[in-house]
Amino acid sequence: MPRGDKSKYTDKQERQADHIAQSYESRGVSDDEAERRAWATVNKEAGGGKKSGSGRGHAVNRAPSRKGGRLGGKASAARPTAARSAAAKKAAATRKRRAK
Repeated sequence: MPRGDKSKYTDKQERQADHIAQSYESRGVSDDEAERRAWATVNKEAGGGKKSGSGRGHAVNRAPSRKGGRLGGKASAARPTAARSAAAKKAAATRKRRAK
């Protein structure tokens, strides 16, 4: 099997990689880099493709996905409290204005 061949991955793993890649792209990461990171995450969780055969399975490690989720928000937390509070008040006023 050549490097980069995705034939040994399950449909679920491919869906996971697509979803992860979309998340990266929505945050401004390039398509190629998003796909690379997505497959790296899937590989880290499942240990590569799910190869067929009795006794070949093992538990899936969800830590890489959780780590990515926890990393979000650091930029916001680094801002001063007053700036975050002002932004929250402005957002609340905008939501109230648009609700009418």
